[in-house]
Amino acid sequence: MDARPDAAHRDLLIAGLGHVVVDGSPGSPCDPTPFLRVRKNRKFMGVQDDLAVVAAGRALAAAGLGSGSLGERAGLYLAVGYIPFEKADIDRLLEGSFDERGAFSMALFTTRGYGAVNPLLTFRCLSNMPAFHISVNTDLQGPYIVTYPGPGQLYLALEAAVRALAGGEVDVALVAGVNGLERAAGCVVIETEAHARARTAPAARARLADLAVSYRAHDPIEEPATGSDPPLGPAALPVALSLAAEAGETTFRHEVHARDGIDATSTWEIARA
Repeated sequence: MDARPDAAHRDLLIAGLGHVVVDGSPGSPCDPTPFLRVRKNRKFMGVQDDLAVVAAGRALAAAGLGSGSLGERAGLYLAVGYIPFEKADIDRLLEGSFDERGAFSMALFTTRGYGAVNPLLTFRCLSNMPAFHISVNTDLQGPYIVTYPGPGQLYLALEAAVRALAGGEVDVALVAGVNGLERAAGCVVIETEAHARARTAPAARARLADLAVSYRAHDPIEEPATGSDPPLGPAALPVALSLAAEAGETTFRHEVHARDGIDATSTWEIARA
């Protein structure tokens, strides 16, 4: 597979960028409540959900789309990294799953062990939940994809977004990557130039100058991985692009040779703030 922007792709604008990177001990890494339409949904949110909602909220605010409904002409293209599962929850689950001889019991696991953890925990450990929380809090009703778990998958999401925009399927695309283990997320809001003019959008933050995605066919069982995944995983590209824009860079190039066989490069022309 290979994709490069043609004339239609060059009519796409980077309307907004947003990211969040949090260092520290496990726990809630950031506060998504300012971006929640229904605050009681907070109890269903895990680490990766918090991060994704904050990054998307910041990107949409920068694009002048932070209020109102995104509707059916907006799409979400999301890559989610490995889902964190806290050791304390695992310990409680295991403690209730062993019998008096110290042997694992499936019967106890499905009753006493399972009942020892918060029943909302399952909602916080699903890779598609960040997509739900972004969508429900922005009223995004258009197409979406969720990929998992590496940086190459983020490029597949970006490629799908570019094709959807160039093909007229959507007017606005949110391309986001989140890595709960690394406590990082980034979001890029891409928009057609016609849609930006119609809504009198703020000045574009950047343009996608070049995009190439290819795949190295291999047997993942018989052949060792030849690539390497950068820190931040699927959040690496959108976070780095957002930081480059904040730093005042005018050109940003990103390259990845992922463990799953995806090779990708992108070049971005960044507007001066």
